[in-house]
Amino acid sequence: MRTKKAMIGIVTSGLLAMLTAGCDNKPVATGRARTGNPYPEYYQALHGKRVGFVPIAMGFDLTEAWLAGMQRQAQDLGYEIVVRDPNWSIETGIQAINSLIAEKPDIIVVQNNDGRSYRRAIQRAMTMGIPVIQVQQRVDAPSNYFIGPDFYEIGSLSATAMVSQCSRPGAPSKKVALLQGSLTGPASVNELQGIKSALKSHPEIQVVSSQSTEWDATKSYQITSTVLKQHPDLCGIIGFWDVSDVGTSGAIREAGLQGKVALITSGGGNREAACDRIRAGEFTRYYSYNVPGAARDLNTAIKTLLQAGPSQPMKSVTLLNPLIVITKESMGPSSCWSLGEIRQVGG
Repeated sequence: MRTKKAMIGIVTSGLLAMLTAGCDNKPVATGRARTGNPYPEYYQALHGKRVGFVPIAMGFDLTEAWLAGMQRQAQDLGYEIVVRDPNWSIETGIQAINSLIAEKPDIIVVQNNDGRSYRRAIQRAMTMGIPVIQVQQRVDAPSNYFIGPDFYEIGSLSATAMVSQCSRPGAPSKKVALLQGSLTGPASVNELQGIKSALKSHPEIQVVSSQSTEWDATKSYQITSTVLKQHPDLCGIIGFWDVSDVGTSGAIREAGLQGKVALITSGGGNREAACDRIRAGEFTRYYSYNVPGAARDLNTAIKTLLQAGPSQPMKSVTLLNPLIVITKESMGPSSCWSLGEIRQVGG
């Protein structure tokens, strides 16, 4: 199996090159006529501003799609997106945020790596009067917006669906395995809490393995291979991210158990990562947190903050992504998305 960094390369190098070419950090005029427009204050509040973006890393579907959505709006309205890519390094991420603070952008968008590491940097930005938007995972620090999934709900829904799966006639057993992400990541912590809460009323379900994969496809493959050898009658696995669960599905397939061991997972809903794998029988059920919707919410938050200005304090606002349930039966043309689509419409 390939490493995590290899497996997260869902976006092809060609698309990434196209996207990079469009992200030269220069405001792009759209040619839209502004003379006589009845909303001059709107365009003036946005034009020429700078928005910093510090993801966990670039090069995988979530961050590429968020950036594509934000860049589409920035090009249209004449402000710039400044990307600082820590490439999975927490220390580099902290340095990136602090570097942006020194440059005094109008907004900083942060994808937290875990539940604590960026806390002080976010607090410092807020103290300096720079609005902060947290995306995907929220740390225990005040910010203007949090935009992301309700991972507790994903966990609860996944567990409930697995109970039904293991209670059906002909189910091999009531044994279930959990493949967590990072033990310190809010996404993984909250999803695990949701699973445990849902399973409290189902003591018949036996969790035979619950291990951390650190979001790594290779580690997911190795853990799954071992669990299937120990429990060949396993009913199903709840994975915590589609990218790492590529390794999970690979181990199930190699064991000759595809279609027999259920795999429930979640992710942003990229067509290759979600719908194609559902169609191929690799994933049984998928909870999409609708990345195009998140990109649209990010753009709304950016426009709101730029118009409000730094002197206008705001109550912290949470915008949770509505979930989309994808199965072979429910899947339709609009269930999943591609990067090209987001680049065209911005979410």
